[in-house]
Amino acid sequence: MSVTIDLLKNKKIGVLMGGWSSEREISLRSGENIYQSLKRQGFNVVKIDVQPHFPEQIIKAKIDIAFIALHGRPGEDGTIQGFLELLGIPYTGSKVTGSVIGMDKLITKRLLMGAKIPTPRFIFFSQRDTIPSNKTIWNLLKKAGISLPVIIKPRKEGSSVGCVIVDHYSKLAPEAQKIQRQYGDILIEEFLAGAIATVGILGNKVLPILELVPKHSLFYDYKAKYTKGETEFIIPARFSKKLTQKISELALRAFKVLDAYGFARLDLIVYKNRPYFLEINTIPGMTEISDLPAQAKSAGISYDELVLEILKSALD
Repeated sequence: MSVTIDLLKNKKIGVLMGGWSSEREISLRSGENIYQSLKRQGFNVVKIDVQPHFPEQIIKAKIDIAFIALHGRPGEDGTIQGFLELLGIPYTGSKVTGSVIGMDKLITKRLLMGAKIPTPRFIFFSQRDTIPSNKTIWNLLKKAGISLPVIIKPRKEGSSVGCVIVDHYSKLAPEAQKIQRQYGDILIEEFLAGAIATVGILGNKVLPILELVPKHSLFYDYKAKYTKGETEFIIPARFSKKLTQKISELALRAFKVLDAYGFARLDLIVYKNRPYFLEINTIPGMTEISDLPAQAKSAGISYDELVLEILKSALD
């Protein structure tokens, strides 16, 4: 381990943060925390606030390793990863394929279904589709075995951005049209009102399951995720030993099926004592109130140790 740390301390590390997605502010917070941690630990580290001219920024910075702290596109969807591979710069976390999959809820859910990992049922409309009438959507939902309420989600956004719960037949088409106009491809998914949980993976280790109880919303939305005091964290989650083991096994399977690498966080709902996986976050938040650091802390891993383990994934 000391050999790895010595090797890393001879490298110039660039923390890639910011970007221009809807999650920019969270990425800046994550990146600043990671930067301060690496600095505390004695690494040669610089911050790079990623802009549309990022190729020029990264080349100019002359970094040896990229610690990716970007959320959303283009930092979490394989774009930055592919560019770094062209330059031969090692980087943290999932590679190009795993990043593409993780950012795409449609591909994620189809791979989960293929692997027989439970996920809520859904229907899909691309940005090129004309959203049909309330009646037609309702018939499509019924055909798929889905009843109200449903949750409408953008295909490629993170942090619950753009997600809306619809509990009345008359709102199906208007809400779907609104989200499609703003975000493009959408999923209309059955809304399962169960316990909200998330599982962190570090290397091949499953971290303690975190149960999340939003205080003012029906689901774990953007405000609940990033506003201090909006969500109660319960860790370890209030699940039986048998259910905990099942969730952990399924999470690790999903991590591999979705081609994730190094670290990730998988979100799920426990409905009628059965886990349903929603999505994977290949670059989870690293703010002071983010889930992954809380899970690591519960496993006896400090924030600095977590950052170091993630950094080491760049060299594997």
